[in-house]
Amino acid sequence: MTKVDGTVEQAQALDREDELAAFRERFYLLQNGIYMDGNSLGLCSRDAEQAVLNALQEWKTLGIDGWTEASPPWFYLAEELGKREAALVGGKPEEVIVAGSTTVNLHQLVSTFFHPQGTRTKILTDELNFPSDQYALQSQLLLKGLDPAEHLVLVKSRDGRVVEEEDIIAAMTDEIALIMLPAVLYRSGQLLDMERLTTEAHARGIVIGFDCCHSIGAVPHHFSQWGTDFAFWCNYKYLNAGPGSVGGLYVNERHFGTRPGLSGWFGYRKDRQFDMVHEFEPADSAGAWQIGTTHLLSTAPLLGSLKIFEEAGIDRIRAKSLRQTEYMMQLIDRLPVELGYSIGNPRDDARRGGHVSLEHAEAVRICKALKARHIIPDFRFPNVIRLAPIALYNTYEEIWRTVEALREIIENREYEAFATERGVVA
Repeated sequence: MTKVDGTVEQAQALDREDELAAFRERFYLLQNGIYMDGNSLGLCSRDAEQAVLNALQEWKTLGIDGWTEASPPWFYLAEELGKREAALVGGKPEEVIVAGSTTVNLHQLVSTFFHPQGTRTKILTDELNFPSDQYALQSQLLLKGLDPAEHLVLVKSRDGRVVEEEDIIAAMTDEIALIMLPAVLYRSGQLLDMERLTTEAHARGIVIGFDCCHSIGAVPHHFSQWGTDFAFWCNYKYLNAGPGSVGGLYVNERHFGTRPGLSGWFGYRKDRQFDMVHEFEPADSAGAWQIGTTHLLSTAPLLGSLKIFEEAGIDRIRAKSLRQTEYMMQLIDRLPVELGYSIGNPRDDARRGGHVSLEHAEAVRICKALKARHIIPDFRFPNVIRLAPIALYNTYEEIWRTVEALREIIENREYEAFATERGVVA
């Protein structure tokens, strides 16, 4: 983008040129506030709200017949949404299903693809991965009678912020049976080279999958083209499907016919599910990895949200996201050094996701001071302020005002009015 001059007039000019600006009006924005936390929980759209109201109306008027007569029928809702999400992960329509939750889907996929045999008894991940993923991997090892201290291999970070692909590849030894990594590291926003890592894993005969919670809806993926074995994600961050909304997963078609590690009746082939036989016959799609009945009211918002993504297009969303985060970083670069801010995320477009990882020794109190100004950030222990300009609803002027607030909070010592303890939910 053009050189940032630090003026609000430039921000306003960029907003006038924004081809995605109209989508902002489809979201419920904070009253007199700025929301920079869409990488943790996306804002509610009018489209998502209407989809929920439609589902409630169908429940009221159709009752149990909604399973076959709703639009779309509830019985096929997970498959329908999977087809629509496939474009966001670069999967074939039958390779994606909307079901479960992030950690349940991780358990499902690892229980399917982790088969310790001979010398291959270990799972490879990184030491900066999200704690829930670590807990699940530890659990899966314990279920196999393996000690996580020995069989969970954690690739070390050289600087506490990012993990180098070279270090991950070097750890792909003949003891590794499965690799599970984040597409984007939740704290620093580093985007891993998933294509390269998939190629290197497969060259060594290792199954590999990715946690895409911090990448789906912000970054294009090409899982079918890359041959990635599996992936999973939540739909409530960049995809704006509501708090605790149903998750999603991808399984490459070469694994169809494999019995899921955790079998349930919604993973049965759809045409015979109500035969009620006791011998499990998996669906011939990613639908086989469903476990239980579709959670209608926490799935419905995604119908509305995906409508927006289909209109905007993930490539245009990614392009604007990169421009906005670059603009924010250049504004931060202009702040006086003595204010103590530093950028902890990679600067290269190809190596960063959708948020800026801003570091400061007083991060906890700065976040509280921002919230007092009705600017919503996100704190991550010990010193990270995560700021996510969302392409669908944040403006350049909001970015400018956020960075101005960061400057004033330190210069005016506003942060000193707040306690150093973080909240229960950070």
